Amino acid sequence: MLSFLIWLLLLFLCWPIAILALILYPVFWLILLPFRLLGIGVDAVFSLLHAIVMLPARVLGHRPGH
Repeated sequence: MLSFLIWLLLLFLCWPIAILALILYPVFWLILLPFRLLGIGVDAVFSLLHAIVMLPARVLGHRPGH
């Protein structure tokens, strides 16, 4: 909602830049999409490594948060 209000302010102040931003936003989103997917994959690998390292403690009865 805040980004929409900022865009409306930009549209009021300088409409050519606002229209250009409206056109280029999907392009930047598509360019950044592989980096987001890579981040999800790296997070999954670290979660798996954490689960593997903590497995012996969980088998012995350690409960996280207690």
